[in-house]
Amino acid sequence: MRFYDTLQMDPSVIKPQIRAAQTKKERFALTATMALRSLLIVSFSILCIAPLASVFGPENMPLGVALFCILLGIRFVDFNYCIKDSLINFAIILALLVFAPVLASLVPVPAALLVHFAAFFVIIVMSCDRPELGNGGLYNFAYIYLSGNPVTGAALMRRSALAVLGFIICGTILYVKHRKKNPQTRFSQVVSNFSLTSEKCRWQLRFAIGVAVVLTLGRAFHVERFMWAGFACASLLSGYPYSADLKSRSVQRIVGAVTGSILFFVLYQLTPDGIHSMFGPIGGFCVGFCTDYRYKTAINCLGALMMASSLYGAAGAAGLRIVDTILGVLCSLAVAWIFQKVVAQRFENAVADPAL
Repeated sequence: MRFYDTLQMDPSVIKPQIRAAQTKKERFALTATMALRSLLIVSFSILCIAPLASVFGPENMPLGVALFCILLGIRFVDFNYCIKDSLINFAIILALLVFAPVLASLVPVPAALLVHFAAFFVIIVMSCDRPELGNGGLYNFAYIYLSGNPVTGAALMRRSALAVLGFIICGTILYVKHRKKNPQTRFSQVVSNFSLTSEKCRWQLRFAIGVAVVLTLGRAFHVERFMWAGFACASLLSGYPYSADLKSRSVQRIVGAVTGSILFFVLYQLTPDGIHSMFGPIGGFCVGFCTDYRYKTAINCLGALMMASSLYGAAGAAGLRIVDTILGVLCSLAVAWIFQKVVAQRFENAVADPAL
């Protein structure tokens, strides 16, 4: 296998190869490649996001982060229908990412629930015709992150301009990499095939309900940094097919958040102030070695808590991360349980017995 091909692989693929390697030289080469991959991603993110923040304003860095993540994913995963419809829908997705969170922040709470649900449901249907490829996690991160950081006025105009730039770059990659795939499949066929008898469609609906509910509750009860609760809830509901280990993953999410928050607080106290700004890049580098859900959750706390510590202090940010995570997990479990009782069982039975 070529070095470049190995460099494109996820740690979940490289680590088994390391364990199966026959020689120390082969194990070292694979480990070094995994480390280089992580270093390149972190370096590339800094080189991409920092200039965007300086040009479009620091308040629009969340969209820059989201576009960077989309850039990494869109090289490998398309929308599973023809390129013309894919490009049109990608433009719609970016427009929803920019404007829906702003609209939801301005309308009354009940209306915000409808805005979040409608916007995110459209995004998921457009981008996740094959949920097993992971687009659900990518676009839920983008939507929730931007919902936690809405802007108005001139900043919104700059965010719109950044979205146009993101469409040009990511849309070009989408076209170059996937233009020959699914030429006969139109998005209208995807819509016409939507049915709650399909596990994929039930997953899309439950996912959109969960994201809408957690974001609306966060606003209604004035939960500080409520997007953290959104990340926790959406991370659990994004598992496809329906996660049989939802409860165990919920425990892992809480354990990871508690461990990561404690780790951040200890490191914050033990290291000089000049090192604190490196927590984000260091965490990003370490995530490149993680395959376990708990460890990813823990390491992801470092950068997020470093940014929040300027507002809440190290202890306050760590405590808030834990509380928000627990709230998000409880919300995901509640949505999953109610959805199963009210919707899923009915249509699962209809599939088993068409006469019902």
